[in-house]
Amino acid sequence: MTRKPNLLASAALSAIMALTGTVAAEAKTKLKVSHYLPAVHGIHTDFIVPWTEQITACTGGEVEFEIFPAGSQLGNVARQQEQVMAGVVDIAHGLHGIPRGRFPRTSLIDMPFLTDDAGAASYALWSLYPEYLSEEYRGLKVLALHAHNGGLLHTGKKKVETIEDMDGLRIRTPSPAVSEMLSFLGADPQGLPPGEVYESLQRGVIDGTVFPWDPVKSFGLNEVLNYHLDLGAYTVSFFYVMNQRSYDRLSDTAQACIDKYSGADLVAKFGDWWDQWDAPARQEAIDAGHEIITLSDEQRTRWEETLQPMMAAYLQSVEDAGVDNAEDIYKAMQDKIREYEAAHQE
Repeated sequence: MTRKPNLLASAALSAIMALTGTVAAEAKTKLKVSHYLPAVHGIHTDFIVPWTEQITACTGGEVEFEIFPAGSQLGNVARQQEQVMAGVVDIAHGLHGIPRGRFPRTSLIDMPFLTDDAGAASYALWSLYPEYLSEEYRGLKVLALHAHNGGLLHTGKKKVETIEDMDGLRIRTPSPAVSEMLSFLGADPQGLPPGEVYESLQRGVIDGTVFPWDPVKSFGLNEVLNYHLDLGAYTVSFFYVMNQRSYDRLSDTAQACIDKYSGADLVAKFGDWWDQWDAPARQEAIDAGHEIITLSDEQRTRWEETLQPMMAAYLQSVEDAGVDNAEDIYKAMQDKIREYEAAHQE
């Protein structure tokens, strides 16, 4: 008679444990993260993968992630914003300038000779987000805004040293501001996703591209390039955003973990990261015997002065398109960049 209650108790305990396990399993959340860069790029290996691991650890395994990089069904650079807005993915990392025109306020950071420092540009973007840029991210939880180091002009067959050398060159462009810059300098800008640049250079469809150093290695471009003009005339900006509904569905703990590892502390890492990512590509070009051309101070001043009318016209075009405070945003970016530079003087 004493065994029956024990069996009943054991059965009840097993049922409770099974139910608890089911509830725990149901409580787990898997979030989809997409980006457009190869899985060997630092954005993937140093930023996104560690970030997801931090969130998973912080939530005690409540939140897990599935990452879709370039080459995957969700890795198209032109679809990052629309995918996260629609909830096809929960989190996306993408370029503000592709497709063109979706982030006109934020993309003012791409203006020529504003800065060639990823840390300064990223700081300016995050500082100005609440007051000047937030309306471009409705429906999104913004986790980080950042930019890369100053871009170079990379060419395959023609060496570029002067403005006159730009005449007629077909150059891949990443954003509207950079397109305007290239056109004003006499080049023919070609809008191409980064993943199509190698084949386009190889086939002679384009003569060159503008990139910072790191994508040159990530996309294998040193194989089809020979000259690198260290112009440092522009930067390009990126978003790392989450669908607001996906964020709102998370537990308070999960939201707190995402907040902890995003925002200002995350943005502050991009300056050092881009320095780290750029170095191997530059060394690879040196080892391959490529020529790296550096502008003198006088030459750089000439490029900058030549572009002044273009910059004024571009700001006016942004205002004409509906951003009535474009000049205020641009000046605020200049102020924040100077603020960053003053704080980081050695």
